[in-house]
Amino acid sequence: MQIKEKLVEICHKVYEKEFVSAFDGNLSARREDGNIYITRSGVNKGDVTPDDILLIDPEGRKLEGEGKITTEVKIHLIAYKHRKEVNAVIHTHPVFATAFATMGEGFTTPVFPEVVLGLGKVPLCRYGTPSTDELPDSMLPHISYAWALLLENHGAVTFGKNIEDAYFKTEKLEHTAKTIWAIRTMGREKTIPLTKLKKLYSISEEVYGIKTDERNRMDY
Repeated sequence: MQIKEKLVEICHKVYEKEFVSAFDGNLSARREDGNIYITRSGVNKGDVTPDDILLIDPEGRKLEGEGKITTEVKIHLIAYKHRKEVNAVIHTHPVFATAFATMGEGFTTPVFPEVVLGLGKVPLCRYGTPSTDELPDSMLPHISYAWALLLENHGAVTFGKNIEDAYFKTEKLEHTAKTIWAIRTMGREKTIPLTKLKKLYSISEEVYGIKTDERNRMDY
């Protein structure tokens, strides 16, 4: 499946999972030539067709397509500028993840092994006004290592090696937020002990070839 068609498919999944509502959110994927497919402004992600996908250059200038470029294009461009391994960006407003973001809380402590290895540290980016430089500037302290970010009072952003990878990171992020919410209705989550965490990192590298960036390792 071509990149544009896959992007359309993931747009539909994002809407079906209720990670967005109405015209919220924006998704993009980078081509091998460096140009970027991105959803146009003002389209419901459940209704996206190939005609709703624009082609822009790395500076955000429209090359192909009809419609307006999203005002949040800067969220995408900053990731592609700073991360060669990132080829897809998904910005959504998933309910539970956004709730944690609005409380001013990221996910930076080790609770679930699969999150430690699959997402790593999920920091909180301080509130920035959408469509202004404040928003990408709030991402700058974490852009070099994070695979998922929470945007204070706004939503979430995930990065992927491809659009499907970015989607599954969004799905895992929301599942994590929902599970922690459920835990807190019963008490408080326990973190993975430091000795066990070190063992987990060691096994992940030896067995699965997953080497976690030191900056992306969980805090205590």
